[in-house]
Amino acid sequence: MVDAAGELSIAVRRPDTSLRRETPIWVVRLNDQVFVRTWYRRESGWFGAALVSGRARVRVPGLTADVTVEDVGSAAADLRAGLDDAYRRKYGSRGAGSMVTDEAAATTLRLAPERPPGL
Repeated sequence: MVDAAGELSIAVRRPDTSLRRETPIWVVRLNDQVFVRTWYRRESGWFGAALVSGRARVRVPGLTADVTVEDVGSAAADLRAGLDDAYRRKYGSRGAGSMVTDEAAATTLRLAPERPPGL
C-alpha cells in the first residue's frame, strides 16, 4: 500500500494523545521499512512536533496505522544512498530533487508500527 501511494498523510500525536492536523508527505519503503522526509522546517511544523512526540497516525488508501517515529537523519551513508535512490525511483529524478539534498536527508524519519503496551 505504501509503495502504491503517492503520498502518506501524517498526523502527529500531541502530549495529550490528541492528533494534530494531517499533513500530506512523500513516502518511500526500503528493506520493508517506511521512511519520510521533509525538505524544509526541520524544527517546526509537523516535523518538529514528530521529533518531540515520537508518535503519529499515518494514512494511505486502504490503511490507517499508529506509528512510532524515529529520527534517522544522521544514519549511515548506505542508508542515505538507498533512500535517495528510493525517492528517485518513486518520484523521478527531477521530482525527487528537493528530497535528496543534504538538508532533506538530515530530516529522515523511520516509521514503525506502534506496539500495544505489554507486547
